[in-house]
Amino acid sequence: MPREPEPSLNERSFILQALRENVRVDGRSFDAFRGLDLSFGDEIIARISAEVTKPFPDRLFDGIFTITTELSPIASPAFEVGRQTDQEVILSRALEKAIRRSSALDTESLCIIAGQKCWNVRADVHLLDYDGGLIDASCIAVIAALQHFRRPDVSIEGDDVTIYTMEERVPVPLSLLHYPVCVTFSLFLGGEVVLIDATLQEEMLRDGELTIAINRYGEICQIAKLGGVAMEALALLNCANVALVKAQEITQFISKTLEEDLKAKNPSGLLAELSAENER
Repeated sequence: MPREPEPSLNERSFILQALRENVRVDGRSFDAFRGLDLSFGDEIIARISAEVTKPFPDRLFDGIFTITTELSPIASPAFEVGRQTDQEVILSRALEKAIRRSSALDTESLCIIAGQKCWNVRADVHLLDYDGGLIDASCIAVIAALQHFRRPDVSIEGDDVTIYTMEERVPVPLSLLHYPVCVTFSLFLGGEVVLIDATLQEEMLRDGELTIAINRYGEICQIAKLGGVAMEALALLNCANVALVKAQEITQFISKTLEEDLKAKNPSGLLAELSAENER
């Protein structure tokens, strides 16, 4: 199976010695993310789609929400088409627990007619470039895409459901209850050095990792530690506090970017007027 080339002995020695001296190779501090850049339209990292379907028999009043991931050779030669790697399994489980199982999306709002028709919302995650931070970046992409997505508006008369096109009615945003953000901590030198948003080379040299999914209110949705060196309880609490600050910063950044995108597409405020017309 193809794999990423491991750091050379010189690279390994250089990176670890730099960490001992409280320096990262790319110049960031230990608790700094790389710059975030959200764009909507041409370049799709997380794609949201919706279709009308029949709800599950044991969830008659709920819609359906699924998350799928695809790691292709476009992102890295370590990934193969049709062959699921351990990284993809870990990514799928992390997104499932952090977003779907934490009820970030209100599935009851996806119900159209109980037991008969509902919305099936699907989030497809496609990785375009891989340099570490896979779980964190994918979680941010899905949460931003869910907030950006608009489904068609519907009306119900008895058992008849009418789905309107974008020309007939303004599409409706999804109902999100909270916005979880994943923050992954990498442990080095037996756990003495802890940093976030590790690059690919840093990930290959770390002694362990810890992923915390948390929203801006401080509610922890998931804590995952996949082996590696042990952590003291105090160190775990410190990581949770840092994760909360980062989640608040990222949530604010996403909201600001969405507002700018909406203003660019709707400079005259026409969408707000049309949305009010939908409600009437």
